[in-house]
Amino acid sequence: MKLLSVIIPVYNEEGNLELLFKRLEKVLSSTDATPEYIFINDGSLDHSMEIIRQLAMKDSRVKFIDFSRNFGHQTAVTAGLDYCNGDCAIIIDADLQDPPEMITELYNKWKEGFEVAYARRRSRQGENFLKKWTARVFYRLLKKITSIQIPVDTGDFRIIDRKVINVLKQMPEQQKFLRGQISWIGFRQTAVEYDRDERHAGKTGYTYSKMIRFALDGITSFSNFPLRFATMMGFLVSAIAFLLILYALYQRLVSREFVPGWASLMLAILFMGGVQLISLGIIGEYISRMDVNVRKRPLYIVRESNLDIMQP
Repeated sequence: MKLLSVIIPVYNEEGNLELLFKRLEKVLSSTDATPEYIFINDGSLDHSMEIIRQLAMKDSRVKFIDFSRNFGHQTAVTAGLDYCNGDCAIIIDADLQDPPEMITELYNKWKEGFEVAYARRRSRQGENFLKKWTARVFYRLLKKITSIQIPVDTGDFRIIDRKVINVLKQMPEQQKFLRGQISWIGFRQTAVEYDRDERHAGKTGYTYSKMIRFALDGITSFSNFPLRFATMMGFLVSAIAFLLILYALYQRLVSREFVPGWASLMLAILFMGGVQLISLGIIGEYISRMDVNVRKRPLYIVRESNLDIMQP
């Protein structure tokens, strides 16, 4: 029998955990896999951890990792992958937007020989137009500016083989973008389409500020295009400035039809200053990532766990 690890990051999901576990149990009981459940409490402020402890007391297959504070969704998933023992692992959020019933189809794809089977959304229920539009634009932009094929309209809901898990554990970067890392690793990958449900209870922890940060992590992790863009803008501004110099000399020395004023000068200064600030900001993002990785602080800190954990 194969051991299947179910990795479940949790942040303020007290209204979803018991139903999620029941649905997972029902689905996995129909497969030939032996499941282990790893709940990672990412600094929840509600009663999520108490519910997880109760589940662990009733079922020895339920394991948990309780962070000392909120370290972020990608870090929580990473912690689960660090300590799972399965021949393969399912990554699924606790909000019930990704239906546990899809696990059977993903598991069958793994049994067919695919090292990665990811769930691709046909539709997204319960999300406003702005969130859907920004997600659509981000994934298509990321696909265009990176050299790896990151599938569009997918999240972290997927099954991955032990070989993929072992490679992920060798990738030490602090700003995790797991769906990009998994695409970069390669192996045989396939998609399973589904309709994403509305959140069952509670509110999403992904605010727009977190989404922007996540998008920046994805872009700076897998693309140098922003740096090339800053370079191209520098050449463009230099070319425009050179043409303006020629035009100014022509007006002064040939046509002698010039009106002294500050408007054109101020526009030029503001334009060039804006480009310089944008360029410095882009460079700063990359330098900041290097600085964080050089410090080598622990990716997460565990307060409590029923797993045998040595703090990384």
